[in-house]
Amino acid sequence: MAETYHVRLRKEDFVFAAAHFITYDENVCEPLHGHNYGVFVEIEGELDENHYVVDFIAATRLLKELLSELDHHVMLPTRHAMILVDVDEREVTASFGERRWVFPRDECALLPVANTTAEEVAAYIGRRYRDALQSNLQARPARIRLGIDECHGQWGVWEWSKD
Repeated sequence: MAETYHVRLRKEDFVFAAAHFITYDENVCEPLHGHNYGVFVEIEGELDENHYVVDFIAATRLLKELLSELDHHVMLPTRHAMILVDVDEREVTASFGERRWVFPRDECALLPVANTTAEEVAAYIGRRYRDALQSNLQARPARIRLGIDECHGQWGVWEWSKD
C-alpha cells in the first residue's frame, strides 16, 4: 500500500477584499460589488530531503504575495466575450452593452479569465501558485487544490494534478 502526504494551509490572513461583477444567463450582468474572499490550499506530494511536502513558511509567503495583488482591487476578466476591457496608462474602461465603468489603472486586477466567478478566480490563483511553488521553491507537487470562499460557505475550488 502506497503512502501519500499533503499539507493544508488555511489561515485567517489568507484573505483579500476585491470588487467584481459577473455575467450569467448569457446576457445578464450583475452590479459591481465586493467580497472578503477567504482562501485555502492543499498541496500533495512526496516528502523532500527535509521530510516535508513543502516548507510551510515559504508556501505561506508565496500565497500571501499572490493574494496581495488582488486585495483592494477591481477584478476584471480579459477573456469575456461580452465584457470589453480597454486599458491605457491611467484608466481601465470596462463595458457590457450600454453599461460602462471607468477605474484607475492601479486599482484594477486584469485577470486572463472568461468571468470573475469564484471558480475562475480560484483557477487563476491556483495556476500562479503552482508555478511559483515550482520556480521559487523547486517544489514538485503531485496535486494542488485551492479554494476561494466568496460568501461564508460558497466556495469555488480548482484542482490540478500532474497526471
